[in-house]
Amino acid sequence: MSDSFKIPASKTRLVDVGTSSLGAGQPILVQSMCATPTQDVASTAQQAQALADAGAGIVRLAVDSRKDAEAAIEICQQVDANICIDLQENWRLAELLAPAVAKIRYNPGHLHHHERSVPWQDKVKRIAQWASEGDTALRVGINCGSVDPAQKALWPIEDSVSPMVASALEHSSFLDEIGFLRYTVSLKDSDPDLVIKANRNFAQQRPEIPLHLGVTEAGLPPDGVIKTRIAFEQLISRGIGDTLRVSLTLPNDEKYQEVLAGQEILDDIAAGRVRSVVHFQREGPNIISCPSCSRVENGAFVELAQQVKKLSEEYAEHPFTIAVMGCRVNGPGETDDADLGLWCAPSFVNLKRGSESLGSFPYDEILEKLQQEIESLIQNRGSVS
Repeated sequence: MSDSFKIPASKTRLVDVGTSSLGAGQPILVQSMCATPTQDVASTAQQAQALADAGAGIVRLAVDSRKDAEAAIEICQQVDANICIDLQENWRLAELLAPAVAKIRYNPGHLHHHERSVPWQDKVKRIAQWASEGDTALRVGINCGSVDPAQKALWPIEDSVSPMVASALEHSSFLDEIGFLRYTVSLKDSDPDLVIKANRNFAQQRPEIPLHLGVTEAGLPPDGVIKTRIAFEQLISRGIGDTLRVSLTLPNDEKYQEVLAGQEILDDIAAGRVRSVVHFQREGPNIISCPSCSRVENGAFVELAQQVKKLSEEYAEHPFTIAVMGCRVNGPGETDDADLGLWCAPSFVNLKRGSESLGSFPYDEILEKLQQEIESLIQNRGSVS
């Protein structure tokens, strides 16, 4: 970043992540996530290094199993990158990973899916203990589609922000109480307005805690970059945000574009080149698609998202939301709020109308089925013209 950097300095506490540091006025750290299968050590190590070379201060890997964890440890030994692990339901893998990685991200909502008889406090206490012993940082990662069910039950169904913030506050307070302060928090949604609202709310109550910014499932460029830019401009200009990711649906060999997009947004904010747009343009179709990552079980997911985007252009005057998810981890829950949802398995695609399942279809048949549902949706709503 140049000497003319004018982004307001964060007043959060310092958190070391491997060879990088964030918070406490440090330059905002751009990060990305590998899309190759974690167990494909050669390909993932190559991509992790490429992302680091492109400027990613942190590179994230998905870990769902012990074999994933063992592969991730091997990758750490081969690359010059600060590796963050995206831990799923199997929270006990943190013990194996902590000595080898720079950071571990856990999702409070996912803690409820594995070993339900164990209180979440006990799980977090163990994760924090292993992180402390392994000299690694943590991220409490709150996602709109996988919010802690206990928190979600306390709020009106139409209020998606409050349970996210409440969960982040709850986990932050608990980590503080047990004496583990080397952590960051993220509150993500696919709607940039909700990302802004959630992060401003949390930052107002806990201004000392570093925040990781992101619009989850931002989708295909350029729309995904625009959605993300809107949220980042509104937050970073207020001194909110210490690290960020631009989560784009991209082919594996183009993942570096996430890093370049993040750096460009930061440079533009610093130079005053901002769009001055508070709300994302909501006329017409809104296509939400998750960033390609190693949990994707069929690479055709990226092409499918592109095809859905092209199909939606035929209905430019009709406002509806289609969510295209690439895996079974995020797919079922994070398509519920869309008018129509697709989540991809290895050889078929699950089609949903809201939370209702409409069946599973081969990849070469799903677009025709989707188009039928779009037209039925429009017909039921009546013409908007």
